[in-house]
Amino acid sequence: MLPPQLPPLPALTRAEAEFIDCYLEVLDQLGRINPARGGDTYGALRAAQALASRATALRDALVSMHERGESEIHADTLARALRLLDGERRAGRVAPPPAPSS
Repeated sequence: MLPPQLPPLPALTRAEAEFIDCYLEVLDQLGRINPARGGDTYGALRAAQALASRATALRDALVSMHERGESEIHADTLARALRLLDGERRAGRVAPPPAPSS
């Protein structure tokens, strides 16, 4: 039996796809740095070092969009892509975890 098919990603320009990929990579690094999530200092240090290069790549993707005349960010389309690429879970790692219930 085959696994269920995921819905296809919305049509994105190359620059938009790079923008989404870089944005998610930044989220991943921020999630690894999040002090409320615990872990070790070395792992957080490595994530912080990687964050700088990922942020640069994110900036470059936006520059590319701008230079190609893509002056508008199509929020609905990009939000759909983020959801399909597990963006909600990845963004959730940046926020503090829920308070323990008493």
